[in-house]
Amino acid sequence: MTLAAFSEYLRFVVTLTAVLDPFLAVPIFVGLSARRSAAGRARLARAVTLTVFLVLVGAAVFGEAALELLGTSLAAFRVGGGLVLLLMSLAMLNAQVGALRQTEAEAAELEARDVAGVVPLAVPLLAGPGAISTTIIAAQAGGAGHVTLIVACVGLVCALLWSMLALAQVIGRRMGTTGLNIATRILGLLLAAIAIETMALGLKGLFPGLA
Repeated sequence: MTLAAFSEYLRFVVTLTAVLDPFLAVPIFVGLSARRSAAGRARLARAVTLTVFLVLVGAAVFGEAALELLGTSLAAFRVGGGLVLLLMSLAMLNAQVGALRQTEAEAAELEARDVAGVVPLAVPLLAGPGAISTTIIAAQAGGAGHVTLIVACVGLVCALLWSMLALAQVIGRRMGTTGLNIATRILGLLLAAIAIETMALGLKGLFPGLA
């Protein structure tokens, strides 16, 4: 693997981590699992992480076929996906979940504890439009070997997500609300830059004269 290729995979790992934003998920997971035993919290963390992994693997494997079926070009999808990431980043800069991740109805449902946690915590709060579009875009650059490496990157990010959810109680106490919000804002700033670059690449593909 060349240095340039390694940089692209590293960029995807950083981007997907910022999109998933496990720091944003920690307080939600703590509130959702407050009445569960330690074993119950561990099972929920595994279920959430596995769901996120399977959704993103599906996006990596079947994303190209979905774009072809819809007749959507990769350049157009980059612009749309970049816009989604930019809107998410603006919410993160305000330390907010944002409507793209979770609607008011979904938030109310989650607070009422009428759900098992996988929905809507795993989908769409974590593996939502931003994470799915990011994975589809990243998987379009090569063949089966490339997709395999993208899946491995997804697994690495999900391992980080699982570790943070498994330690959510400890992380929540140590970092507090202010610390978690600061981390989310930093990831939001990073995501904003990535979103603008993604949109710029898409616009160049749609309008070659801009290059």
